[in-house]
Amino acid sequence: MYKFPYWLGLACLLANPAAAQFSVATPSPARTVADEQPLLSLPAAQALALEKNAGIAAAGNEVKATEGALQQAGARPNPELAATMEDTRKSTRTTTYQLNQAIELGGKRGARMDAAERGRDAAMLELAVKRGEIRSAVTTAYFGVLGAQERQRLAQETLKLATTAAGMATRRVSAGKISPVEETKARVVESSARLELNQAASELITARKRLAALWGDNALRYANVEGRLDGLPALPEIADIVARVPNAPVLRLAKIEVTRRQALARVESSKRVPDLTVSLGRKRDEEARRNMWVIGVSVPLPLFDSNQGNLREALSRTDKARDELQLAENRLDLEVAEAYERLRNAHQEAGALQQDILPAAQSAYDAAGKGFELGKFSFLEVLDAQRTLFQAKLQHLRALSQGHGAAADIDHLLGDDELTK
Repeated sequence: MYKFPYWLGLACLLANPAAAQFSVATPSPARTVADEQPLLSLPAAQALALEKNAGIAAAGNEVKATEGALQQAGARPNPELAATMEDTRKSTRTTTYQLNQAIELGGKRGARMDAAERGRDAAMLELAVKRGEIRSAVTTAYFGVLGAQERQRLAQETLKLATTAAGMATRRVSAGKISPVEETKARVVESSARLELNQAASELITARKRLAALWGDNALRYANVEGRLDGLPALPEIADIVARVPNAPVLRLAKIEVTRRQALARVESSKRVPDLTVSLGRKRDEEARRNMWVIGVSVPLPLFDSNQGNLREALSRTDKARDELQLAENRLDLEVAEAYERLRNAHQEAGALQQDILPAAQSAYDAAGKGFELGKFSFLEVLDAQRTLFQAKLQHLRALSQGHGAAADIDHLLGDDELTK
């Protein structure tokens, strides 16, 4: 009786396009409850985060607070109404009603308003920086979900092939074609593939939660994200990066902080000039039965308190802000260089994998299948070639994900169009 050759079944399995070609498009498995949820695009994810992120809301409230501080800084001193009575006897009593008005000298009001304006500028820039930070975080998390989705798909394909291979090994053992040891090895490979699938599913859940947390969604009201990982952002030119560094958000914030501290130092310096208080009132002398005008001027004498301590503190904090500006410049140079190197390495790694490693692994996989057909290779050698191919695909996915994350970090560090307005 004619027997179906096992090598022919394996050859059909190896010819499966899903296993022979590397594609990062999201597959279409059986419909589930999660599949009824909408797919999430990157613009939609960014819009959700910009609208609902608590950090952006906090930065917006800080802007409102600084606007209130600016309003209060422009307020002038209130007048003071005073009443004085001398002697309680009606016949000899003297009563004085007096209006006192403090007049600020030394440019105190202007210095306060300048400091408040610098504080408002800093708060507005911090809001823009926070928005850019959230956009960058969403982009990184979004491509992390894309990578996790693709890894799960590859793990599903690996398990499917391993399960089929284990079944084929069982049938060949029953037919006396191979040793039971081969079946045991095939079952071990199947168990490992199942563990990898469970790990991939867990990483996908974690990646989805990390993305949804950026807009405070604990219910995960989306199924998967849509998009493709193939294709990295272009590697920027060094000259372009150098030109963008001076306008980086972190440096602009540090520079504004220096000017704000200088303005606060001017506020403390202006307090060394005493304010003038002008008084105007009327005095009623019951004994003399007549009214008298009262005019007065008072000036505090800065004998014991000349605000030297506060001025010294403000000047030291100004020096501290300058030091922090220098520190921010050094740190920015390092972080941009690191992000650039990560992006460059991702380009090189992804290119090498796409052009050399993946084709070689695919060729080895095909050769192992043909060798198995001719009896030159064992069944586990075919499985090992298949596993090598999928490991190369996973490495390619990691390189693409890291490249997208590095590009997002560069855009965040150097700022975007919103921050340069």
